[in-house]
Amino acid sequence: MLGFCASFAFVGASLVNPLAGAEAATTGSVAAAVVAPGQSFTVAGGVATTADRDSYGVTVPPPPPPPEPVVEEAPAASTGTSTSTGTTKKSRGSAPVAGKPDPGSAKAAAADLVAARGWGSEQYDCLVSLWNKESGWNVYAANRSSGAYGIPQALPGSKMASAGADWQTNPATQITWGLNYIQGRYTTPCGAWAHSQSVNWY
Repeated sequence: MLGFCASFAFVGASLVNPLAGAEAATTGSVAAAVVAPGQSFTVAGGVATTADRDSYGVTVPPPPPPPEPVVEEAPAASTGTSTSTGTTKKSRGSAPVAGKPDPGSAKAAAADLVAARGWGSEQYDCLVSLWNKESGWNVYAANRSSGAYGIPQALPGSKMASAGADWQTNPATQITWGLNYIQGRYTTPCGAWAHSQSVNWY
């Protein structure tokens, strides 16, 4: 019996309270200790700290903002821009780029006459669009219902005699008369083109 008690005392002396280390850590020189959630302890320096797992969480960053919409710039009204195909309109009163005319054609003669008046290439573009619509640049184009004639569709066609006796067959004569008419009434080909777009005639 005495041996049993001695053994029990020996074993009991070697057992340590599992919380004794934590208690010692709260009052010793160790600055931190592992503490179960919800427990409070005081670290060296007398600062009370509460460990609570509910106070720790995962912060999800906000989603990135949607990309800004791409805004296409409007073409400038003064100079205008257009694709090389000549199908993009620049602004009201302006027209698609006509491109370089074939040498010796009625359009080539018109390009020279437009430049001679000090008008820029945009005026030539408007003139091409205007007379494409009116006559397709056909010297002999005749409107059976109205009597309009030639590239500029003069009404009546005989008005073009003021620019030359060969008004019925000469594209340069017709173009000269047509530019005089446009300048006197609309100031520029783009002015005539804008009017034609609005009311379908000029």
